[in-house]
Amino acid sequence: MKFFVNFLSAFRIAAAFAIIPTLWFQLTWTSLILFVLAALSDFFDGYLARKYDVCTKLGGVMDHIGDKLIVVNTFIMLTVMMPLWFVVVPIIIMIARELYISGLREFLGTQKIEMPVPKARFSMGKIKTTLQMITITAILTLFALSTLKTPMSPRYLMAFRALFGFGMIGLWVSLLASVWSATEYTFTFIEKLKKVKKK
Repeated sequence: MKFFVNFLSAFRIAAAFAIIPTLWFQLTWTSLILFVLAALSDFFDGYLARKYDVCTKLGGVMDHIGDKLIVVNTFIMLTVMMPLWFVVVPIIIMIARELYISGLREFLGTQKIEMPVPKARFSMGKIKTTLQMITITAILTLFALSTLKTPMSPRYLMAFRALFGFGMIGLWVSLLASVWSATEYTFTFIEKLKKVKKK
């Protein structure tokens, strides 16, 4: 089971890099399937690791890397495919947030202090990641549907616009969750930094 759990994390990392050329060459259905499978693997590897008590440091690192890569790589490609300010701005801020948190972790690492990911089932960090994955899935679905050679009926156009609106709102809601999560991490960082100074 430990091998399978680590395999799921490794698959997510591989999918994160595979999704770049599939989007670049506009293989949108392939991109959508890859991303959905990667998102599902994120749920199952954590669930199985906890259920069968096979959590390891290597698995935790791979899981963390896989989560970041699949989201960030896809976000970068979305800015290329949709160079609109209301798409690019939230994505840039969310990617900057990931770099910021990684910087905080790295600094604490030099002080031999860990800043673990919150284990709560509904922590803001996990909510942020879930919102991002749902939003990206909606946008990739939009791209995939746009390749169908079907008559543009009023219902189809309405569904298409609704999906676009859902994706755009999702981006900004994800941004709010991302900033909220970063604020929580910042307060945690300050508390841990105080302990370092006391030593």
